[in-house]
Amino acid sequence: MQFETMQPGAFALLKLTLEANETIKAESDAMMSMSSNIVLESKMEGGLLGGLARSFLSGESLFFQTLTAQSKSGEVILAPALPGDVLAYQLNGNTLCIQSGGFLAAESSVEINTKMQNLGKGLFSGAGLFVVKVQGIGTVFFNSFGAIVTKELTAGEEYIVDTGHLVAWEDSMNYKIQKAASGLMTSLTSGECLVCKFTGPGKVYLQSRNPSSFGAWVKGYLPEK
Repeated sequence: MQFETMQPGAFALLKLTLEANETIKAESDAMMSMSSNIVLESKMEGGLLGGLARSFLSGESLFFQTLTAQSKSGEVILAPALPGDVLAYQLNGNTLCIQSGGFLAAESSVEINTKMQNLGKGLFSGAGLFVVKVQGIGTVFFNSFGAIVTKELTAGEEYIVDTGHLVAWEDSMNYKIQKAASGLMTSLTSGECLVCKFTGPGKVYLQSRNPSSFGAWVKGYLPEK
């Protein structure tokens, strides 16, 4: 499989070139266009219980799209639901955690599950109580709201991430929720309040726009009822 991020940045698209009989699985409704020899089907990953967990707990779709090149190679273009960037991540037997709504596509060899975080992280990390965990060997693609920034931490290195800007992180990393500043009033008045403190080694992925802040900005322009 060959891939290319088209129009990277605010309105990225993912272009995939599949070899004959090669399959990719993608989030429902992600397909924008495809070659005429691509066969599109739907699949419930992990069976009924796995699909229901993903749909009702993490906010992802109940079914995935499976796209297979029949007889010869073919092209598929996928479009994320949110305006933002797309990043490819290579799994080599490890696990990547992706916030709710961030998963876009993966090779057929990649296993996709929905996992529950502990209550504190789920409510306050910005990633949600349930996150998508992808593992195995193969390439996975995820999207963001805005551009994606990659931060790689060395062993023992600590790094602070605003909860609204968290997109994905390697499962080998540990993180905890804490106040943005030492004092509660400063944390509240600074506009930051709670943050995620990650400890390396590993990679954490950030999005350049905060969905909550954007929603509040839009709300300010809506007419009052």
